Order: sequence, then structure tokens, then C-alpha cells
Amino acid sequence: MTAGIAPLRPSPAPLQRWQQTWRLLLVLAFSVLSWILTVNGLPSGIHPMLRVWLFAVDPIIGVFSIVLVLFRRRYPVAVAAITTAASAVSTIAGGAGLLAMCSLATRRRYAETLAVGVGFVLAGVAISVLYPTLDVQTDGPGQYWFTAGFMIVSVLAIVAIGFAVGARREELWSLQQRTEIAEREQVARAAEARILERHRIAREMHDVLAHRISLVAMQAGALSYRPDLSAEQVGAIAKTIADNSRQALEELRDVLGVLRADELNATDPPEPPQPSLAALPTLVADARISGLSVTLTDSTAGEPPTKSARTAYRIVQEGLTNVGKHAPGATVWVGIEGVEGQELTVTVLDSGSTGSAAPAPVSGYGLLGLTERAELLGGTISFGHQPEGGFRLRAILPWPASVQVS
Repeated sequence: MTAGIAPLRPSPAPLQRWQQTWRLLLVLAFSVLSWILTVNGLPSGIHPMLRVWLFAVDPIIGVFSIVLVLFRRRYPVAVAAITTAASAVSTIAGGAGLLAMCSLATRRRYAETLAVGVGFVLAGVAISVLYPTLDVQTDGPGQYWFTAGFMIVSVLAIVAIGFAVGARREELWSLQQRTEIAEREQVARAAEARILERHRIAREMHDVLAHRISLVAMQAGALSYRPDLSAEQVGAIAKTIADNSRQALEELRDVLGVLRADELNATDPPEPPQPSLAALPTLVADARISGLSVTLTDSTAGEPPTKSARTAYRIVQEGLTNVGKHAPGATVWVGIEGVEGQELTVTVLDSGSTGSAAPAPVSGYGLLGLTERAELLGGTISFGHQPEGGFRLRAILPWPASVQVS
């Protein structure tokens, strides 16, 4: 810390009653002892006015200083300066001056402490001149130098004690601040973790439930727009609607089970198996049953990483869901390609809507969730309408080479 710059910390905490009491008792004992030694050391033939001053004025100034020292924490510099000046004409005020100077030193304000310390040394010399004891009369001017040296040593000791107390307070305050910062950071990390988990669950619910419900809506719409369907076709579509509805309820139950695990004080339930590229044929088959014309081309060589494969599945799932909602009658081409050590590329391309249907509700979270998924893996995603018509969704995901263990 640079000299003369006060530490950036709040004022010290108020003293307890017993802490204030023993300090005042110590000051009072020192002051009374100094006064008694001064009275016993004075020669018998001193001036009457000096005797009046010693027995009447000196105690009044001393008591005033002791009362004033109670406010040393609120006005440290002013109290230290006044009590130091009072100690130049009052032996009883000397104890209060020492306590005020020590309290000022705890704040580690070097310039102010130095000024008060020099003033206290001069005040000690002045009080020895005011009360010429027998030693002074015997030793002459040399006694004043002895008094000055004694005062310097005393002031240095008191200031050192004050600095040590101040350093300890700053250390405790610093530890307290670091503890509070650590607690706030822990709360912030916990809140961030909860938000991230909520986003993850929201993405899962959207990716899973939106797809299932979209299939149900499209199949139910086919029943209302196709009165020419045979009884067998109606039964097959109805069975598909029931199956997708049941699967949607099961997946919703899994998600709610995760959310309620903490409330039930239970261990975290195992998450259901996550889909991968191996489940794409089933996903495409469900889309075909719902009325979409889908072509799947998988030219991957090897098994992609689990996270990349899962994200690729979700991208295809979201792409088919969006085609069914916003481009009824479109032809869809799904392409998966990539090799180990390079990249995994996922493309969902449709020809554009060829029919008319009621506008589907738009949440705006599907593509946003896919973007977050891809970025978390270190991949990229792009989407948009094509000049020749239709919509293209394309993602490039990492497929690092596996580490060979020798």
C-alpha cells in the first residue's frame, strides 16, 4: 500500500461495552499515576499559581480529554489533535492523548499519525517545562533531552501497536470480503447452473414433444382433409396418433421426474436413452406415416461421437417437424455425411409447400435451441429459404479422431 493512502475499507465496527470500559480504565490509571508522580516530584517552594493549576485546572482539562476520547472513532484526527494539545498543559490528559494517537494509528494514515506523534513529543517536553520536578532542577537542560527521548520511544511504541492492530483489522476485513465474494459467486454459479439446466430441459421438451405433437396434428389433419381414406387407412392413422400421443406422455413424464427429483429428496433418476443416428430410420418412417415424402441418405463412415450424433438427430427431428408444420406436401431430403477426424455434416432440405393448411403456431425456440446445441459442441449451423424455393437447414458438427491407446 502506498504511503499516505488510506485503505479502502469501512470504518471499524463499534466497540462492545466491555472493550470500551477496559480502555478507559487503562487511560484513567495511567493519567492518575502520572498526576501522582508529578505531585510527588514537585519541590516544596513552587509558585502558588502552579499549585492551583496542578490541583484545579489540570484535572478539569484531563477529565475533558477523557470524555472527548470517547469520540475518537468518529473524529479520529480532531480528537487526537485536541488531546495532544491538552497533554502539553495537563498530566491527566496524557493518557487520553496516547489512546487517541493509538486509535488514529490503527487507520494507518501515515501523514496524520506522524504529525500527531511529533506533537505529542513536543507536548511531553512542554509538560516537563510546566512542572519542573526535582530531577529537572538537579540535571538541568539535559533532563529535557531525556524527556524528549523517552517520549519518542513511547510514541513509536504506541504507533507500532496501532499499526499492528490496524493491519489485523484490515486482514480480517479482507478475509470477510473474500468470503462474501465467494458466497456471492457460489450463489451466482448455482443460479447459472439452474438456468442452463432449465434451458437444456426446455430444448429437450421442445425437440421431443414438439415433434410428437406435430406428427399427431398432421395425422389428425389428414383424417379431416382425406374423406376418401379407407377404413384400414383410418385405423392405421388412428393407431399412429395413439402411439405418438403415448410416447409424448412418457417423455413428458420423464422430464417431470427429473424436475421433481429434488422435491422428493430422491436420487437423480437415470435419464432415458438419448437418440443417435441409429434412430434416424425410425424418425423418417414416422414422418412418412404422417404424410411427408422423405429421402434419407447416410454416407457416414464409422460411429460419430455421442454428443454430435445426438445433436444431429435433434437437427433432423426439428427440420422434419418444421417441414410438417410450415410446408405441407413438400418433398424432404435428409443427408448425413462425414468421416472420423473431420466433420459431421447434417442437411435437411425441402422443396417448399405444395398445399395449403391452417398456419401453425410459431414458438421461435426450435432453431434457437439447435443453434445453442451446435455452438456448445463447437459446431456451426445455418438455415434459410432457398432462391429456387424451399428451406435448407445445415449443420457442421465436430468429429474428432479417436485417441489410440498403445
